[in-house]
Amino acid sequence: MSNSRPSSRLLRLSSHLVRPLQVTSDLVVLAAAFLLAYLLRFDFVLTPEVRGHALVQLPLVVLVQLCAVLVTGIYSFVWRYIGLAELHAFVRAAALAMAPILALRFGLGAELQPWRVPLSVILIDTGVGFAGLLAVRLARRIVHERWGRRRAGAKTDLARSVLVVGAGDAGNAIAREIRGRLDLELELVGFLDDEPSRDGSSIQGARVLGPTSRLPEIVSALRVEQVILADPGASRSEIRRLLNLCSEAGVELRVLPSFGELVDGGISLRRLREVRIEDLLGRAEVALDEPQVRRFLAGKRVMITGAGGSIGTEIAHQVARFAPASLLLVERAEFALFELDRRLARAVPELERRALIADVGDRDRMTTLLSRHRPQVVFHAAAHKHVPMMESNATEAIRNNVLATHALASLAGEHGVESFVLISSDKAVRPASMMGASKRLAEQVIQDAQRRYATRYLAVRFGNVLGSAGSVVQIFHEQIANGGPVTVTHPGMTRYFMTIAEAAQLVLQAGALGREGQILILDMGEPVRIVDLARDMIQLSGLRAEDDIEIRFTAPRPGEKLEEELAGSGEDVAPTYHSKIFVGKLEPPSHDFAHRLSELERLVTLGRDLELRQAVQRLLPEASLDDANGDPASLRLVGAAIRD
Repeated sequence: MSNSRPSSRLLRLSSHLVRPLQVTSDLVVLAAAFLLAYLLRFDFVLTPEVRGHALVQLPLVVLVQLCAVLVTGIYSFVWRYIGLAELHAFVRAAALAMAPILALRFGLGAELQPWRVPLSVILIDTGVGFAGLLAVRLARRIVHERWGRRRAGAKTDLARSVLVVGAGDAGNAIAREIRGRLDLELELVGFLDDEPSRDGSSIQGARVLGPTSRLPEIVSALRVEQVILADPGASRSEIRRLLNLCSEAGVELRVLPSFGELVDGGISLRRLREVRIEDLLGRAEVALDEPQVRRFLAGKRVMITGAGGSIGTEIAHQVARFAPASLLLVERAEFALFELDRRLARAVPELERRALIADVGDRDRMTTLLSRHRPQVVFHAAAHKHVPMMESNATEAIRNNVLATHALASLAGEHGVESFVLISSDKAVRPASMMGASKRLAEQVIQDAQRRYATRYLAVRFGNVLGSAGSVVQIFHEQIANGGPVTVTHPGMTRYFMTIAEAAQLVLQAGALGREGQILILDMGEPVRIVDLARDMIQLSGLRAEDDIEIRFTAPRPGEKLEEELAGSGEDVAPTYHSKIFVGKLEPPSHDFAHRLSELERLVTLGRDLELRQAVQRLLPEASLDDANGDPASLRLVGAAIRD
């Protein structure tokens, strides 16, 4: 206690002395620069008259320059962290200081000659003076870093050796932070880069040691403990290749977020993360037409149903970027809604939002919300989505995914909603499950509503979303954490995947460009074999498939297909101007569709699962729902083959 008080008083005293010392240092530099400018202008021979003029002008010039330094905020910079990013402030201060001195030079008459600074002196003094101010600060930074390195010398044995892949701008930023942040206890041993012209060059005092193909050799020779990929735009194939090289070398790979993830912040060591399965699935970044999306959402009252779910939550965060007038978050799960509202309050505190607990199937509650808040855009993401679960709960699949969508779509039309966007699924194509059938019927619901209301209705159809609640990725994570086995239903089973962020962004884009009654289909890229996904996730966990974690094949579950489709054989698909969004030209439902829905509602109310399944099959001839247990003939054969 007795030792801490004097040290804290000393710290406070030193902090009070810093600013006067900085100002004094600047006054000395500026005065010296002015006198040097005069000496250079007059070849180091100053007559008494010239010397007198210089001494008269000196206080005025230095005062003007000091005011320019204050106005441009240079004193807010921490000297030991000064760098090129602050250079523009010194240039601005120099221009600001030179302007009034030039005005005096050309505005004063001959009778005020002592106050007229020679033009050449002004130019030399400004250049030398402000360069001197910057040089003093850079010298302070150099001293700080060298002293800090010496002070940290005892800790160098504990520092982790780091190899950076990529000697471009991002690599330079990472290296600069490693050099400047002693608390990180990282030691940069060098760079790898596949650009031949960079080989042997030096960045932040570290050499480019060669191409990435030499990674295992260099890791072993230099005892590297961590490899950093400093390229936010690296392709998925490049990340996979580096991951394999790092696995071979027995070293950890860290990556920067993609450019899409970096929109709200710059490149920093704080943003490094481990490689995720999303990084390995071979999809390019989404290029949004942001002006179009902004016209669609800016200043609008936007409602999101199912806002607490994976897709609803991401749509809410994406919508918030485009300055809506208000955001109406509809969700029946209280805690999920609370968490979303809390995160939005932290991320966009200025956004007006309403957390509204409601079941979209409760017509009275939804009528109240639409009447009170008058949304202009509705994103309908509330739905049951788990295929096997819906096979054994067919009435709930139809109640929530079809009848609630019908009620909400009708209410949207009655209350003058401008746009209604349904979140659909690739499982709506030739459905083999009640979940898929319910999504196809929901698409028909909005097509039917388009006939009756002026609202612009459309559906957006896409495949599996990585990391969504209950997804295969979550299941595999749990199985790997428990030591296996990782269960895959069939070695040939494939699925389309996209990230939650990509799905939400494309939903907004589709909502902005879609026309009345359209079913918009997102480009999901190439399908991914589930067994390959399992192997990748095992590798990302630092383990080896089969050796450390068993992959066990089981029979497909009720309602599952081996392969999903985004468009059926009878559906025409037309491109839009956006390369990742297509229009599915689907036959509209029959004109007695509303009457046939009433029959589904009756069966749901009575809880007649088997009759309901048969009624849905009649409505959707392309579906395969003939078995009461949700086991279509095609999958029964597949399951038998696996068991045999």
